[in-house]
Amino acid sequence: MADWTKLGIIAGGGDLPGRLVDAVRAIGKSVFVVRLAGIADAEFPGVETKDIGIAEAGRLLAALREAGCDAVSLVGIVKRPNFAALRPDFRGATLIPRLVKAASKGDDALLATLVGVFEDEGFQVVGADEVAADLVARPGAFGDHQPSEGHFRDLRIAAGVVEALGPFDVGQGAVVCRGLVLAVEAAEGTDAMLSRCAGLPADIRGTFGARCGVLAKLPKPDQERRVDLPTIGVETIERAAAAGLSGVFVMSGEALVIDRGATIAAANEHGLFIYGFTSDELIAPGDEEA
Repeated sequence: MADWTKLGIIAGGGDLPGRLVDAVRAIGKSVFVVRLAGIADAEFPGVETKDIGIAEAGRLLAALREAGCDAVSLVGIVKRPNFAALRPDFRGATLIPRLVKAASKGDDALLATLVGVFEDEGFQVVGADEVAADLVARPGAFGDHQPSEGHFRDLRIAAGVVEALGPFDVGQGAVVCRGLVLAVEAAEGTDAMLSRCAGLPADIRGTFGARCGVLAKLPKPDQERRVDLPTIGVETIERAAAAGLSGVFVMSGEALVIDRGATIAAANEHGLFIYGFTSDELIAPGDEEA
């Protein structure tokens, strides 16, 4: 059971904040939501909420304390801000130089700094996976379709790419088709990366009638997992299908699957697999230690 009393959810865009609210209620805990103004796109009926600008750190911290929160969770889609265009309050203005310095080192450093800010203020930082265990990817196939050994070969290449590029703070995903790296997730995010893949020549990617290639989603090395776990949902599957891919790999225990039932149904409808892989499955047959 969680060792906090009330969770303050700092909500960006997308469905994850709402799923986390449901999970907090399900375990009998109290919840308060800060909707990041102009970013959060969900409503939270029946939940205490407040809209606060992304640079209004003083208001945000005060709101969390007034609501009685002893823990926070940062969830949802938030694009890297244009720091020069922000309108901070006094507390936010004192933090911006620290955040700009961290951002110059990459998103991982920026997120780690944000976590540090909340911890310095006395809040426990809680990952979505710690509260909503039902969203965490489990091992094995999720739906009707299974990956082939060829798909696992593509997975190992994709995972190697994410591992190699991790020190450069480049994405949590890659698309590989028959050993060819088609795309690596960078600042544009998974959906835009898959849209790029759909525009590639058909002779190097799969098609609706002859699916080929995989999307692999896994954390970057040394990533702050309490804030930015890889996430897939129905939209991911729809875009993977449009790109002609055969399926989607997510790392078991290290990724979130939003709207699991609908996501699996979409994969089944399009003939795609969803598979939660383990670290052992990244070792090619014959490469095991004696």
